[in-house]
Amino acid sequence: MHEHGAITEPAIQAPVALVAPDGTLNRAAVGWATQPIIDTSGLGAGRGRNKRWEYWNIVTPTHILAATVSAIDYACVPEVWVLDRETGEEWGKAGAVIPPRGAVLAPSLERGSSSMRSDGLSIDIDEVPGGTRIRAEIAGASFDVVAVLPEGHERLALVVPWSDTRFQYTVKDVARPATGTLRIGSDEFQLPAGDSWAVLDHGRGRWPYSIAWNWGAGSGRACGRVIGVQVGARWTAGTGVSENAFFVDGVMHKIHGETSWDYDSHNWRRPWRVRGGGFDAVFTPFHVKHSQTNFGVLAGRTDQCFGEWAGTFRTATGEEICFEGITGWAEDVRNRW
Repeated sequence: MHEHGAITEPAIQAPVALVAPDGTLNRAAVGWATQPIIDTSGLGAGRGRNKRWEYWNIVTPTHILAATVSAIDYACVPEVWVLDRETGEEWGKAGAVIPPRGAVLAPSLERGSSSMRSDGLSIDIDEVPGGTRIRAEIAGASFDVVAVLPEGHERLALVVPWSDTRFQYTVKDVARPATGTLRIGSDEFQLPAGDSWAVLDHGRGRWPYSIAWNWGAGSGRACGRVIGVQVGARWTAGTGVSENAFFVDGVMHKIHGETSWDYDSHNWRRPWRVRGGGFDAVFTPFHVKHSQTNFGVLAGRTDQCFGEWAGTFRTATGEEICFEGITGWAEDVRNRW
């Protein structure tokens, strides 16, 4: 048993393929690791249930930037979005490209480039010395950012098994130092080094048609340490694994078992409470991003709240880490896809 009363989740000790030669889940891949050691190149595309994406979000003291490249077999769903944190003004372009075209997804994380080209939108994600370069452009806004990968930096790599034919590999990589530039109209902004953070949600898998999830992430400095928050709920329930972890100076502390979420879906700006496995935090939103799609077979709703995390985390050795002012988001999502 884990020190917080939950069953310890299986750890993946060595590189392994996500799928077997027949395309079903390789059960040896189920569990978590601190590095993206899962080979997803055998997943392929065109099976009808495959979902592949790269979502990068960059938080600066003045702006929040996001870029999504995704292919869900029968559609591509790209997005570029920029928020001015002071004024609340947004620049964005999103939509479903049906039939799918214009998206390139790397076969495995950090083993190739990903990109998207569609009407009025371009995204390029490339591995470069020292990190990952994310470039995105829409009318009125563009950015060119490097998410630095410090030596020894850990991330949560997780394979979630619903069944032998339905499974998801996710990498949640938080608190990556970010540098680069943002252009809005004729204005150019340099990302403040040391105060700008990138987060990656990398996904490769074969999903059930209808699914709902919570995801929360945050990055920043507190009490002289770099803090990363990574919590999730609902979609992993009953699978024996969870996407919960806490990061201190790039070192991951796995949170075993589910977290409990308390929030008001009728008032997204009310504080959220997330607890479990030594983690106890309040998330206070300052901006709500609501997205909804309905293309018949493809439909979804996302309420993504941006704000700040504050709370405590107790490590396996009993150390209590306090944090506040950790900027990020918490979201409630339901998809039929």
